[in-house]
Amino acid sequence: MQFSFISFIAFILSTGVFTPNPAPKSKHKFIIAAHRGDHVIYPENTLEAYRQAIKNEADYVEIDLRTTKDGELVSMHDGSINRMTDGKGNVKDFTLAQLLELKVKSKDTSTTEVFHIPTFKQILSLCKNKINIYLDFKAADPELAYQVIKEYGMEKQVLVYINSAPQFTGWRKAAPQMPLMLSLPDSVKTVAGMDSFIDKYHPDILDGSYNQYTNDMVALADKYHIPVWPDIQSAGEGPADWNKALDKGLRGLQTDHPAALVKFLKEKGLR
Repeated sequence: MQFSFISFIAFILSTGVFTPNPAPKSKHKFIIAAHRGDHVIYPENTLEAYRQAIKNEADYVEIDLRTTKDGELVSMHDGSINRMTDGKGNVKDFTLAQLLELKVKSKDTSTTEVFHIPTFKQILSLCKNKINIYLDFKAADPELAYQVIKEYGMEKQVLVYINSAPQFTGWRKAAPQMPLMLSLPDSVKTVAGMDSFIDKYHPDILDGSYNQYTNDMVALADKYHIPVWPDIQSAGEGPADWNKALDKGLRGLQTDHPAALVKFLKEKGLR
């Protein structure tokens, strides 16, 4: 996330007592967010990757939301479709019908299975009462997105990761009760710096790199009842990284390997 918008957020926020919006409920104490779904086997941000995350007992699927030329909502990390599909161009320049005709590329070149870009409605329908959604809000209108969330009765199963000032103000207006996640800037490395950040920007949930958090910083977030679920995702992440996160007192991570992390936590008696 880029933080050039932070001074703007600080200006518009109330100076009253801050009570974070609660995160969606989960049956697990340690939260696992499957980054772009469980894409070890299936292509990222596809229904198949999301189904696999559900099967592998993740608590959230992280999805990336973008808007088509005709105002529909779809999941695609990049603004361009070049990397992930057999098409060329930008998501915003295609209608939904045109995007649905494209094939999503698979890392498994031997597979004959065909994958497609999913719509937000398809994702909500798939996830309802099965898994929560970590909504990385790339390029969409908060009011429209919230209308769709309400249509599917998913208001209590979604958190929103904020990427810009208009998103922050838009969500606070459209759905004041929606839990919003902000990344702790890389420059914040102390308890005092984190306390100042929380006081100014009032995050409901904190993200960032798991490496930057200390035990005391995690304890401070606990004091404010703010969950800290940072990023640990990488191709090479594993038990050494996860043990380090546990040692810091963290109780949630966004991962590229949800099945392996679930297994690790079960072996530790933590799930």
